[in-house]
Amino acid sequence: MPIQQVQGKQPKIIAVVGPTASGKTALGIFLAQKLNGEIISADSRQIYKGLSSIARVPSKKERAGIPHHLLEFASPKRLYSSGEFVLDAKKIIQKLEQKKKLPIVVGGTGFYTDTLLRGLQLPQVPPNKKLRTQLEKKTAPQLFAILKKIDKRSAARIDAKNPPRLIRAIEIAKYLGKVPEISYKPEYDVLWLGLRPEAKIHEKNIHAGVTKRLNKMLAEAKKIRPLLSKKNVTALGFELKPLLDYLDEKTTKKELVETLVREELGYVKRQWRWFKRRDDIHWVKNLPARAGKTEALRLSKKFTATKL
Repeated sequence: MPIQQVQGKQPKIIAVVGPTASGKTALGIFLAQKLNGEIISADSRQIYKGLSSIARVPSKKERAGIPHHLLEFASPKRLYSSGEFVLDAKKIIQKLEQKKKLPIVVGGTGFYTDTLLRGLQLPQVPPNKKLRTQLEKKTAPQLFAILKKIDKRSAARIDAKNPPRLIRAIEIAKYLGKVPEISYKPEYDVLWLGLRPEAKIHEKNIHAGVTKRLNKMLAEAKKIRPLLSKKNVTALGFELKPLLDYLDEKTTKKELVETLVREELGYVKRQWRWFKRRDDIHWVKNLPARAGKTEALRLSKKFTATKL
């Protein structure tokens, strides 16, 4: 759907998007170093404390001295909403503008980036606590089936494995009769840079990443478990349940690795389905090679030099 531009001067922002393990963090930091920028994370799980390895939070060493915002600050006891993310991110953008710093939004949560940077308009529907209590007892497939029955159009574009978003979509559909048409009201001038590695290389990297992080992920899952409700375990990512199943001796380590890799590859497909619909994303090739970084920097310099 076309996005209607808002009249007047808009703050310039660079967005680095794409699926998990595609090199977004490294590219964002590289651009921040070259363009006097700071990073705003747009990852729906990296916001929580205690999930560093599970959510692939960049280490202090990887951040290379570049300030990162909206990382590991929220308690996993309470789910943090996309609306809260937008409010917090806007405050940071305003502060960076005052400091003459370039905001670089980096993340693979398409709903977050679209709501913040494309001005995705969310329906103003009050929460229905009674309905939510009923729906929270159901699995993601059951929730998806309910949504599909009452609003096929909404079901066709939603992440079918994300219970909180499925519950919210059902809540909206029941309140309004259906989820309304998507509309946008952007407040920023954005250069969208997208990363999508070659499939075989990406799969290899994901498998290697899971193997490398496995022991740390298990330690995090064990430590964070007492803080989480059943709902939060599901909402905080596809990794937690198989990690907890392994800790409960329900699966073997080999089965755990296979499950984590399979689920992460499924997540990559869902991310790609979200981003590929957009025709304004510049897909940067040849990363992590120097040629890819050079192309991204060229586009970014041209963008930041352009006057509105």
